[in-house]
Amino acid sequence: MKLKQLESLLGNLQQFNNPKLELEQYPTGAHIASRMLYTAENSFGDVSDKVVADFGCGCGTLGLAATLLGAEHVIGVDVDEESLEIATINAEDLEVEMDLMQCRVNNLNLRGQIVDTVVMNPPFGTRTKGADMEFLSVALKVASGAVYSLHKTTTREHIKRAALRDYNASSAEVLCELRYDLPRLYKHHKKKEVDIFVDLWRFVPKTKQESSS
Repeated sequence: MKLKQLESLLGNLQQFNNPKLELEQYPTGAHIASRMLYTAENSFGDVSDKVVADFGCGCGTLGLAATLLGAEHVIGVDVDEESLEIATINAEDLEVEMDLMQCRVNNLNLRGQIVDTVVMNPPFGTRTKGADMEFLSVALKVASGAVYSLHKTTTREHIKRAALRDYNASSAEVLCELRYDLPRLYKHHKKKEVDIFVDLWRFVPKTKQESSS
C-alpha cells in the first residue's frame, strides 16, 4: 500500500466524541500515523507478518494502520471504554480485524503472547507526570523487536537517557521530527490549534542475553 492511500484511509476514521483531559486524549492525525507505520514497515520491516500492539490505542489509528500494512495480528490496548467502542467501529468500517483490550498499560497481561512490535502515541505527561515514561518502560518489556513512539522534542535527551539506562533499550534513535497539530479540544485551550514538535523514536529492546549480562 502506498503512503498516500494509507493516509487517505486513516483520514476517514472516527475520532474522540468526548475526549478526556485526564487521559490526555488527542487524536493521532492521519499524516503522522501513516508516516509512522509506513516507516516502520518500509524502512525496517517491523509491521508486515508481525504481531503488533498499539498501546493507548484510543480510536485505533496506529493499530489499524498496522493491519492495513499487513500485520499478522494487532492488539489495541486502552483504559477508556468509549475509545475502544470507536476503535471497534473504525475496524468494522475498514473491514479489518484488531483485538481490543481494556486495561491500563502497566496492568497489561498478554498471557504469553509474543509481541514483535509496539506502536504508540502515549500521553506526553503534562497532566500525569511520568505517564509517557510508564508507557515506554512497559513497551520495552513487551516488544521483542522494536518500539515506535512519539514524544515531545523538548524531552529528547531525557527520553534517550532513560531508555538506554533504565528501560531495557539496546538502542534509541530519533527517526524524524514531526509537527503535531493539537486542535482545540478542551476548555483551557485558547487557540484554535497549536503546533508542537514531536520526535518519532525507534527503540530496540535488549535481548534476554543482553539483559542478563
